[in-house]
Amino acid sequence: MSCRIALIVIEMLKFIVKSFIFLIVLNSCKDLEKPQAVMEVEDVSYYTEPYRPQFHFTPEKKWMNDPNGLVYKDSTYHLFYQYYPDSTVWGPMHWGHATSADLIHWKHKPIALFPDEHGYIFSGSAVVDKNNTSGFGMEGNPPLVAIFTYHDMEGEKSGRDNYQTQGIAYSLDNGDSWTKYEGNPVIMNEGMRDFRDPKVFWNELKKNWTLLLVAGDHLQIWHSADLKEWEKVSEFGKDKGAHGGVWECPDMFKLPADGTDEEKWVLLISINPGAPNGGSGTQYFVGDFDGTTFTTDQEVSKWVDMGRDDYAGVTYNNAPNNERIFIGWMSNWAYARDTPTEVWRSAMTVPRNLSLKSNNGELELYSYPVSQLNRIIEHSYEEPALELKALQRRKIPLKYGNQSEIVFRLNSPNTQWIFSNMEGDSLEIQLDNMNKMLWLDRSKSGKVDFKEEFVNGKQRMPIPNLPDGDFEVRMLLDQSSLELFLNKGQYVMTNQIFPNADYTVLTMENLSDTEIKIDSISESKMMRVWD
Repeated sequence: MSCRIALIVIEMLKFIVKSFIFLIVLNSCKDLEKPQAVMEVEDVSYYTEPYRPQFHFTPEKKWMNDPNGLVYKDSTYHLFYQYYPDSTVWGPMHWGHATSADLIHWKHKPIALFPDEHGYIFSGSAVVDKNNTSGFGMEGNPPLVAIFTYHDMEGEKSGRDNYQTQGIAYSLDNGDSWTKYEGNPVIMNEGMRDFRDPKVFWNELKKNWTLLLVAGDHLQIWHSADLKEWEKVSEFGKDKGAHGGVWECPDMFKLPADGTDEEKWVLLISINPGAPNGGSGTQYFVGDFDGTTFTTDQEVSKWVDMGRDDYAGVTYNNAPNNERIFIGWMSNWAYARDTPTEVWRSAMTVPRNLSLKSNNGELELYSYPVSQLNRIIEHSYEEPALELKALQRRKIPLKYGNQSEIVFRLNSPNTQWIFSNMEGDSLEIQLDNMNKMLWLDRSKSGKVDFKEEFVNGKQRMPIPNLPDGDFEVRMLLDQSSLELFLNKGQYVMTNQIFPNADYTVLTMENLSDTEIKIDSISESKMMRVWD
């Protein structure tokens, strides 16, 4: 009997051991499968670093500044840009490159242009040479031609004044690869320390190529038949516009003047320093161009964007439907190298359509987001209209924080809007009808102590022609920026912000002594455009 019991016990122990071994093996197999499952999980860290914009263009990593070579060809929008691939601060300049089918979703491309024996590759432009005037193309395949400034750093360090010259390169595969012209530089420098940023376009009046070049404190205009041989034909600006700093990044184009029966030419000139709110800014002139000379009766300085963070903006050549599409660098040289990002530095503004409109006998340049931006509105909700009594305020919870579009309509400019969060950050915007002025205060908006010049007091934007009646306010919040558009882009302010957390409340306050109405209030979530 005892032997039988012993055998039963032994068999039970065998079963238990086998079961235990099976479980160990099973769990081991499961453990072996885990790495494979992890490999299939999407990398959620891409483009999600602190302050990384979700619907604006930024480089994957390192330093970026001016947009360059904006051109449209074969259903593709090209965005080239000043790029330094080895650091998040400015260094030897290359041309970075990205492409888009809709101006919203961008594909990163390999670096287009590298420094060579002539110097760094500074800002410039690009054209579609449809008639192959350059001879770079082939039958049925017109070339893309890039025009850029060479910056000879050794020449600058040695004390020479002629260290900036102009070069060209061409592409026969729609920008995927580039060949520099063996005859570079195509425009030499006779002794100007700031001699750069060529913008080229086809001149229908003269049936040739026209090149705009800034030379210190003024503009030079050049002509060419083939993009290789150039002749200076006129100058502009020594006695016009703002001159608080060096002129940079010119652009010129013709626009119909809404409200009139004429067309006018618009000239863009960026200037650093010397902008009205400090540091960098872009002024514009409205005038006439006879194919050789630009003239204007404009006596006061006008600005494309009164915020502190829209600089070096230029427009697309060859855009469909004759649209004049503008993109600016969303930063300011006063603090661009110090903003609190680590992987990358700088963003571009959203692409904007430019137009001319007449108000009170004055032609004004309007700047408003391209319609394609509406395609990435993911969710939207509306608040009831607010009727605010004198000095009354109302708090509106924000659902989508710093990745949103906020739109409403006002019947009075006497209001204040304050974005805030639980961290105690606040961004204040005040519309003052009595003084015809908008004020923006980002001194408590979040991280501001990385560079003293970042705050520089309250920003101001004159609004002399803003309607007294109903008008639209549109604001785009994207992690570390606010773009503000009044009355469909009549007045624009672009500013970087670095809050310690997303804004969660928008407080609206009536600053007038009468009741006002804030209508059609909507907040929309903007989709992330980076995969």
